[in-house]
Amino acid sequence: MASIDPGAPVAAPGQPVPAQHLQRTDAETPLPPQKGKRKYKPEDIRSGYLFLSPWIIGFLGLTAFPMLASLYLAFTDYDLFTAPEWVGFENFVDLFNDPRFIQSAQVTAGYVLLGTPIKLAAALAVAMLLNMKHRGQGAYRSIFYAPSLIGASVSIAIVWKVMFIDDGIVDRIQQAVGIDVGGWVGNPAFSLPMLILLGVWGFGAPMVIFLAGLKQIPTELYEAAECDGAGPIRKFRNITLPMLSPVLFFNLLLETIAAFQVFSSAYIISGGTGGPAGSTMFYTLYLYLRGFQDFQMGYASAMAWILVSVIAVITVILFRSSKGWVHYTGDER
Repeated sequence: MASIDPGAPVAAPGQPVPAQHLQRTDAETPLPPQKGKRKYKPEDIRSGYLFLSPWIIGFLGLTAFPMLASLYLAFTDYDLFTAPEWVGFENFVDLFNDPRFIQSAQVTAGYVLLGTPIKLAAALAVAMLLNMKHRGQGAYRSIFYAPSLIGASVSIAIVWKVMFIDDGIVDRIQQAVGIDVGGWVGNPAFSLPMLILLGVWGFGAPMVIFLAGLKQIPTELYEAAECDGAGPIRKFRNITLPMLSPVLFFNLLLETIAAFQVFSSAYIISGGTGGPAGSTMFYTLYLYLRGFQDFQMGYASAMAWILVSVIAVITVILFRSSKGWVHYTGDER
């Protein structure tokens, strides 16, 4: 590239500038650096793998290998004491002919279908209340979030059981208002709702996520809706829910997966039996009983892989369906 020498005489209009007054500027204007693959030194690569090695060892030893081993055991007859014996798909055939397996699947499905929506509704309602400006917001958030930290603990399950047994605090309140149904723990009609209430009580984690999503909704949208005469219900339906749909989808996915894995509360409250009358026989509880009480580890492994498959299918369905109701910022739909 050439430029004119500042000290050169001005040429007449239409006349070319003499070549001796032109200067090369290529050296003064460096080319932009070429983008290429960065080369790392061998010692840097070794250091990287050295720092990753604890995670890699943990993943291989505590996740990958146990999963592959359980996949193999699902096709065997294994009792923890003798060598596994290959039986093919016999465990899976026996599963669908097992009435207790069918019952555990039904109990778990009922818990997921009822408990997850109620928990998310409670979390969203409380998050919207905490999103309003008032004194003591930090204290209220901490109070509502605390149950999620201890909701799945053994101690809370024991307290819950004491509250709902015969002549417990809940039974006494019912009798005071003229309701005499006895304790919920020993009543097959109320034992599952009791566990659903325990799950809903720990709504703190999705509540915090909903609250963070509500903080991101521009207030200008609500102000414009008020100018158009929109009421609270219309603003919630046309502004809050669409703007909050990515957060709602995230919470729905996590809570659905967690609901399929409920174990400790059902084990403690039922005493490890799944009673009364199998009303608290969750899928994971039955899996535990078959594997560590009946020592049918091959049968339990088959149950575990069915559970993994069901969760995977539901996850795919949720992701596919999200295209129609989840709206992201900048989305043209």
